[in-house]
Amino acid sequence: MAKRAYSPKDVACISHKVLPLEGKWKDVFGEPEIGDPWFISGPSASGKSSFVMQFAKVLCGIGSTLYVSLEEGVGLSMKRRLEQFKMNEVQGSFRLVTDGDLEALRERLHKPKSAKFIIVDSFQLAHDEYGWEYPKTKALMDEFPRKKFIFISQEDKGKPIGKAAIRLKYIAGVKVRTQGFRAYCSGRYSGNVSEYYTIWEEKAVEVYNEKNE
Repeated sequence: MAKRAYSPKDVACISHKVLPLEGKWKDVFGEPEIGDPWFISGPSASGKSSFVMQFAKVLCGIGSTLYVSLEEGVGLSMKRRLEQFKMNEVQGSFRLVTDGDLEALRERLHKPKSAKFIIVDSFQLAHDEYGWEYPKTKALMDEFPRKKFIFISQEDKGKPIGKAAIRLKYIAGVKVRTQGFRAYCSGRYSGNVSEYYTIWEEKAVEVYNEKNE
């Protein structure tokens, strides 16, 4: 059976829930639709992990957040980052798991009051160690259209590593790249294109002062 064809009036009548970002977050990232995935990438030591944790804390103020920590697990670096950004302030809305099994995650997300936001760090480990092929990942997102998936990606020479990650980036409504402790946004909902989010002011000053010398 053919899918329904929509008129402009039909589309105009559809209600969409947006992520209620405020302040600098709204200036840079706009008002993206709740169910549209985010794709966050950046080179090593660019502030990506710190940005993700800051974003996770913002999300916790909106709804429950599940952090699938495959790269750092619950090791010392994760412990220090949780302390640095005072995640204990939102511990009622934040949970961290170290298992990337797709079926286990599906079961968890089907439970009542399950997480509204799911952060996968990183997609490459999920893909290589737990079989997150692109079709399976897309099917998971389609199964939970009211949840937001945020994928963290490794990169090489400015591009996501792996064909599956590249495909995932293309369908993401919000694409974020960290560089020199700043986060830059592109995608369907971008705010002011000249804006960027400063992840770590002191480090960013060091980076860009050096470049200006």
